[in-house]
Amino acid sequence: MAADDISDLKKRMDGALQALKREFAGLRTGRASTALLEPIMVEAYGQQMPLNQVGTVSVPEPRMLTVQIWDKGMVSKAEKAIREAGLGLNPSNDGNTVRIPIPPLSEERRQELGKVAGRYAEQARVAVRNVRRDGMETLKQQLKDGEISEDEQRRISDDIQKLTDEHVKAVDEALSVKEAEIMQV
Repeated sequence: MAADDISDLKKRMDGALQALKREFAGLRTGRASTALLEPIMVEAYGQQMPLNQVGTVSVPEPRMLTVQIWDKGMVSKAEKAIREAGLGLNPSNDGNTVRIPIPPLSEERRQELGKVAGRYAEQARVAVRNVRRDGMETLKQQLKDGEISEDEQRRISDDIQKLTDEHVKAVDEALSVKEAEIMQV
């Protein structure tokens, strides 16, 4: 197994970490985040468009989101789309800006979100372990085909395991940071 194969495994494990971070960004904590509004689609010009394509989403305060709508005719449609998105948000508009206060979370909802974050982290761990398994199977095949020696196989196998341990540790750290963020009142 060449160094570029190990870098490919590292890239795939990094991809699992990035996917986890994107999923965590979409989890609603008590803090405002532009990622919260990413899935919202607005009826604009006869078709569905993402909210961030009809206006600029920003976070002026820790518990407030604003959407500066570019076309004044879209303000009420954007407000309606946010209200009907099922996120528990109650937007208001002042002509061309939609303000969205982020209400504090109940203790029960915080615990639910913690469990969801745990499931996301477990999926990321499984993805990292699957990459490790693929690498180990490739190593075994190369040893069987006589492409590498047993010593090389052991050394590379240890490198793959170290890489896996580092990525699982990074997943666990990301989870603990997200859980602390969710539980923060």
